[in-house]
Amino acid sequence: MKIKGFTLVEIMIIVAIIALLAAIAVPNFLNAKMTANTQAAKENIRNLSAACERYAAANNGAYPATVAQLTAFINTAGSFCADATGAVTTSKGYQYRCTLAANGYTLVANPVTAGTTGTVTYTATTGGMFTPL
Repeated sequence: MKIKGFTLVEIMIIVAIIALLAAIAVPNFLNAKMTANTQAAKENIRNLSAACERYAAANNGAYPATVAQLTAFINTAGSFCADATGAVTTSKGYQYRCTLAANGYTLVANPVTAGTTGTVTYTATTGGMFTPL
């Protein structure tokens, strides 16, 4: 009587092929995720900075001093800026710190783990000065 099935060697070859494919795919996936986090942080800081500048244009040069004031110009401000000035919030691998005052602002996005969640720190200051560090 002949039993049909796979031999141990055949199963080991299949497992080795799957491991090889995973070894190729996982680093590419992690790199793509890190790139996406970095681009998202860049756009978030630019959008927050543009909203601060629009607020100042609408309020005779006074910048938003609270997140609530900024939220009128960008709905997602509360997701990236905590209510307390200088407090840190985390989103998609980056920590955001928004320092708001009537005479200016500073917005910073730092990677939570440099080299893993992101590679660039972004900063925007009063006047729309945007700097990747």
